[in-house]
Amino acid sequence: MQKTLKKILIAGIFAGISVNILAANTVNLTAANTNIFDKKSLQNGAYLFMNNCSGCHSISFMRYNRLGKDLGIADSEVRENLMFNASKIGSQIISSMPQEGAVRWFGATPPDLSLSARSRGTDWIYTYLHSFYSDPKALFGVNNKLIENVSMPDVLWHLKQSKSPQDFDKDVRDITNFLDYVSEPAKLIRINLGYKVLGFLLILLILAYLLKKEYWKDVKYGKWRAKK
Repeated sequence: MQKTLKKILIAGIFAGISVNILAANTVNLTAANTNIFDKKSLQNGAYLFMNNCSGCHSISFMRYNRLGKDLGIADSEVRENLMFNASKIGSQIISSMPQEGAVRWFGATPPDLSLSARSRGTDWIYTYLHSFYSDPKALFGVNNKLIENVSMPDVLWHLKQSKSPQDFDKDVRDITNFLDYVSEPAKLIRINLGYKVLGFLLILLILAYLLKKEYWKDVKYGKWRAKK
């Protein structure tokens, strides 16, 4: 009996691995090519996210004042254009959609997207937002190539219809870039600090090399030997 259970367990594990590998091979992700140091892209992505996505999705690990500080947006502009369901600038960015209503309308609570770029990857988000297609049988008349029978409507449809493909692609990339920033805001500080540390170590290396040459002069020439 135990051997049979072990065989079933091992077979299940290998079957799961095979399914995951097969799924990974059938999904062709498009490179997002995001750059979190592009402040204009982050600002546009923040506006697009807050106006199109924040009604359903929270990014609860982020606060409005941190968002404004990192992206160079004044507090007054944050209050006017980004804060729709909060009164304090230090509040977390949380969706106003009630959980009971979300389950009734969509069948599930929309996920918090704070760490979506770290768990899914920016290429996945970018491809997902591009992968909606018309499907009359679906709940909202659209479906998605990455997640079949998705319960999320195509919230960017108005941008897709009103803008050129190039401009729409830029907006999708900006939203993806913003979610990449949200997933690890400290990356802006960490990478900048890393460059400074590397610069300091390079200067220290040069000084250490020059000091080493000065110390080894006595070894090379002898303490009292005249230098040629």
